[in-house]
Amino acid sequence: MTAVQEKQDLYFKRYAELEKERAGCEPSWLRDVRRTAIDRFGDLGFPTTHHEEWRFTNVAPIARTSFAPSAAVRSGTVSRDLPGSVLTGEPWIETGRVLAFVNGRFAPHYSTLGLLPDGVRVVNMAQAISGRSHSAIEAHLTRYAGYEDHAFVALNTALFEDGALVEVRPNTVLKDPLALVFITVPGSEPGVTHPRNLIMVGAGAQASFVEFHVGVGSNGASTVPYFTNAVTELVAGENAMVDHTRIQQETDHGYHVGILQTEQGRSSRVTTHSIALGGRLDREEVRAVLNGEGAEALLYGLYVIGGSQHVDNHTLIDHAKPHCASREVYKGVLDGHAGGVFNGKIAVRKDAQKTDSKQSNKNLLLSEDATINTKPQLEIYADDVKCTHGATIGQIDAEAVFYLRSRGIGLAEARNLLIQAFANDILDRIKFEPLRASLRETLGARLHLVRSAQNGGQKPEHVSNLDEVG
Repeated sequence: MTAVQEKQDLYFKRYAELEKERAGCEPSWLRDVRRTAIDRFGDLGFPTTHHEEWRFTNVAPIARTSFAPSAAVRSGTVSRDLPGSVLTGEPWIETGRVLAFVNGRFAPHYSTLGLLPDGVRVVNMAQAISGRSHSAIEAHLTRYAGYEDHAFVALNTALFEDGALVEVRPNTVLKDPLALVFITVPGSEPGVTHPRNLIMVGAGAQASFVEFHVGVGSNGASTVPYFTNAVTELVAGENAMVDHTRIQQETDHGYHVGILQTEQGRSSRVTTHSIALGGRLDREEVRAVLNGEGAEALLYGLYVIGGSQHVDNHTLIDHAKPHCASREVYKGVLDGHAGGVFNGKIAVRKDAQKTDSKQSNKNLLLSEDATINTKPQLEIYADDVKCTHGATIGQIDAEAVFYLRSRGIGLAEARNLLIQAFANDILDRIKFEPLRASLRETLGARLHLVRSAQNGGQKPEHVSNLDEVG
C-alpha cells in the first residue's frame, strides 16, 4: 500500500465515523449523496500533475499528509483573544453582519448577525440539516458543485460538517454585506476542515457577501500545516443582483482549496471577486453557469504572492443560454520563487447565440525566479458571438520608475506605487468601501513582506516593460 493510499484511507475512516454519528440526524437524500461522493473520491483519488486540469499544481503535500479533523473548537475551548484579534483587526467586519466559524465549527461568540431584515435567513449548516425542514436545502445543496470529476468537491461533499446557509427571499434587499468568516487555529497536529456554504438569492433580490478565510499564527507563529477544503454554492434567481467577495489569507503553512459555483437565472447579475494573499499552496476555482437569458457574470481576481507560495486560479464561465454577457479580469503580482497559474475557460454552448464575453489576465513578475503559467481558453459551439481573451506577463516599467524617482520618490516607494496601481484596478471594483480600504492596507503590508523577504528588501531594477500598469 502506498503512502498516499494510506492517507486516503484516513478519509474513508472519518466518513465511516461521521456516518454513524449522523444516523437519524440527517435526511436520507443527503446520506445517499454523501455515500456516492465518498465512493467517487475513492475512484478519483487525489489529482496528479498528469491530469490536465492540475498540470502545474502538485497537490502531493496534501495527499501525503495525515490531516485529521481539526479540533471542534466551541465556545470556551480556545481563548477568545486569539481568533477575536483576527476580527477586531478588520474594520470592515465591525460595520457589518458576521457568521463566524472556528476550525470548521460555528462560533456564536464571534458572530454578530443582529437583527436581520425581513426575508433574510442566516443559519449554520449543521443546525439547518438537523432541523425539520429540508425542502429548500434539498432543492439546491450539492446540486451545482459537481463531484463526479472533482476529488476535492467529492471529499467536501462526503465530509462537510458545518458552514453557512443563507436564504434571501424574492425582492428582498440586503444593504450591508454579510460576512462569512472562517478562522483556522492550527493545533499540535495537522488538521483539516471542509466548510460547505449554500447561498440562495431569490428573484429580484439584491445582496452582497464576503467569504473570508484566515489563519491565526501567520509569519511563523505556528509551523503545523493545516488544510482547508471549502465549497460554496450560490444560486441567483431571475433579475437578482449578487456581489460575492472571497478573501484567502491563510498562514504560511496553510493549504487551501476553494470552489465557488454559481448558478444564474434569467437577467441576473453576479459579480465575484477572488483575492488570494496567503497560504503555501492555494487552488481557487470560480465556476459560473449562466442558465437564463440575459444573465451577466463579472469575475475579478487578484493574487499577490512571494517566497515559495503557489496559487492556482481556475475559472469557467459557462454560457448556457443566449443573450448573456461576461467580463473577466484577473491580475497577479509574484515575487521570490512564487509560482502562479491562471486557467480561464469560456464555454459557449450551441444554442447560446448573441453571447458577449471578454477575458483578460495580466501578471507582474517582480523576481527572475517567479513563474506564471497562464492559459486563457475559448470553447465556442455557437456562430453568432463576440468573444475575446488575452494574457500578458511582464515586469515593472523602468521608465515609470525613473519618472517617479525624478520627482523625489525613492526607488522602493516608486516600485510599490506602481505595484499598488496595478493591483488597485481590481480592488477598486469592490463596492463596499470599508472592505476596499482594508484590502488596500493589507496589500501594502503584504507587498512590504514580499519585498523584504528577498535579499533584505533590495532588488535589482528590471528594465522590461509591462504592457499595462493599472
